Amino acid sequence: MANGQWYPPQWPDRIRALAAGTLTPVTPKRAATVMLLKDTGTGPVVHMLRRRASMAFAGGAYAYPGGGVDPRDDDRDIGWAGPTRAWWADRLGVDETGAQAIVCAAVRETYEEAGVLLAGPTAGSVVGDTTGADWEADRAALVARELSFAEFLDRRGLVLRSDLLGAWARWITPEFEERRYDTWFFVAALPEGQRTRNASTEADRTVWIPPAEAAAGYDKGELLMMPPTIATLRALTAYGTAAEALAAAPGRDMTPVLAEARLEDDEVVLSWPGHDEFTKHVPATAGPTPTSSATPTPTATDSTGGAPA
Repeated sequence: MANGQWYPPQWPDRIRALAAGTLTPVTPKRAATVMLLKDTGTGPVVHMLRRRASMAFAGGAYAYPGGGVDPRDDDRDIGWAGPTRAWWADRLGVDETGAQAIVCAAVRETYEEAGVLLAGPTAGSVVGDTTGADWEADRAALVARELSFAEFLDRRGLVLRSDLLGAWARWITPEFEERRYDTWFFVAALPEGQRTRNASTEADRTVWIPPAEAAAGYDKGELLMMPPTIATLRALTAYGTAAEALAAAPGRDMTPVLAEARLEDDEVVLSWPGHDEFTKHVPATAGPTPTSSATPTPTATDSTGGAPA
C-alpha cells in the first residue's frame, strides 16, 4: 500500500519547467510551526490538525499549528524571557530581529490555532486560562492581523516565554512549488492548566496522537502528510516524555532541508537530502497521485475533548 506522502500532480510539469529555465522560483516566506506535546501514562502525544481539503496548500494533510511570520514583530520591544535574541539568532541562522519575529510567530500561531499561549505575566509564569470573550476577541484580532503579537503582549502585560520552546528543524518548500515557506519547527510542552481546542479556520479536525501511531498511519497510507511533518514525527518517537524531547532540541541539526529535483532521461527524480524515504521517481506519463482523506483513531482524545471535530 502506498504511504501518505503529499504529492501534488502538477509537480512533475513544474519541475521540468524549472529545469528548462522557464519557471522562476518564488521567494519563500518565513514561517514557524510548533509540535505541541503532552505526557500521558503511555508516553507523549502530539497535537495535530487536519487541513481542510479545500485549502490550496496541502489540503487534507495532517500538520502542526503554524503559519507565517508577521514583520511587525521584527523589532518591537516586547517582554521576553529565556535565551536572548542573540542566542536565538545563532540557533535559527538569522539576525536578531528575524529571530524575534520567528519566535513570536511560533508562539502566536500556537495561540491562534490551538488556543495555547506560551506567555505569562512574569518571566517564570504562564497564563493558566485563555478562555473567555475578551481573550477570544484578542485572538480573533490576531488572526485578522488587526493586532500584532507584540501589541497583544504589551496590552496584556505579558512576557513571551521563549524558554518553553526548542528549535527542532528547518525545512524550505521546494523551488518548484507555487507557495513557498522557509519554516522553522519548534517543540513545546502543553502548559499546566491550559488545553487545546480547534481554533483554526484552516482545520476540520484536531487530535492528540502518539507520534509512533501517527507515523504508522502515514506508512499505511491512512494519514496524508508532507515530508517535514512525517520526518519530525519519526524523530519524536525516540523520546519517552515531553521534557526529554525539549532537552534534546538544542542538539538538533538546524541545517535547512530543501528538496532537489533532477531529470534522468524523461524521468523526474525528486529527493530531500538526508531523507531518502521521500525520494520519488516520476515518469513523464505519471497520472495524479491519489490522496487520503482517512482520519486516525488515536489512543488519546481529540483536542476538542473527545467529541468529533
